[in-house]
Amino acid sequence: MDGVIYRENHLIPGAKDFVEVLIASGSPFMFLTNNSAPTPEDLSVRLGHLGIPSLSPRHFYTSALNTADFLCETHPSCTVFTIGEGGLTAALHERRIANDGIHPSYVVVGEGTASLEKLAKAHSLIEQGARLLATNPDNWCPVSQEGTRPGAGATAAFLEASTGRRAYYLGKPNGYMFQRARRKLSEMAGGGVIEQTIVIGDTMETDIRGAVEAGLMAYLVLSGSTRIEDLCEYVYQPTRVLNSVADLVEELKTGAPSSRLDSPAYDQKGNAVPRVGLRHQTDAEQPRRRRPGKRS
Repeated sequence: MDGVIYRENHLIPGAKDFVEVLIASGSPFMFLTNNSAPTPEDLSVRLGHLGIPSLSPRHFYTSALNTADFLCETHPSCTVFTIGEGGLTAALHERRIANDGIHPSYVVVGEGTASLEKLAKAHSLIEQGARLLATNPDNWCPVSQEGTRPGAGATAAFLEASTGRRAYYLGKPNGYMFQRARRKLSEMAGGGVIEQTIVIGDTMETDIRGAVEAGLMAYLVLSGSTRIEDLCEYVYQPTRVLNSVADLVEELKTGAPSSRLDSPAYDQKGNAVPRVGLRHQTDAEQPRRRRPGKRS
């Protein structure tokens, strides 16, 4: 959403028209976000304040919901100790996943400020045998052209360093996020087969990589964190490159076919501010060795 639909507290020009034409066309669509802090209801209200009203919470799928789905599907009887905000606790509660500060199956890390006391508690629980699970791999997330905020990946990296255990990262680009989102789109379409799914995102490492690995079409927009000159650094490439979602409005209205060769973004450069360092915790060149200590 951030960098595709809005930036800070302002809609990206053309984003409202883009959403309106999607609604008018009857095409099922969904906003995916790695931010585990808000609930779908929170996001619906936020877009309403920004100028896009009448969106149902079902149009939003967060990494917190993805984490709750994953745990229900893979370990239905599990318990968790969480580090995160309301969106994460609400998603877990809705799926009847109990909070456990004594002997949890997992320590689940999401967005939010983590006190040293809570980090120490999580460290101890992981040493006792709890598995480390992060809602997403984002070390940081942009909040403006000049600033960022810490992400769940940074907190998980702290616990990885202190315990010597590797976390499992859900959210984008994990294929489970895209698999569940496609299932939800099918439900929106009345259970029918979705012939073609397009992922639109502004981040190569999460949006575009996840789409490519899931076998989906990937449209990169330059209204967020990626510049067109950055593309040469990646082995995987987007299907199309656009300045913003506004480039798709007329195409959706007319139904005119298009191709990756007419991407208007190739005519000009984006203006995102680059930042050095690894943004995501998705890859490790070498798995970390298990450290000695008690393990139940």
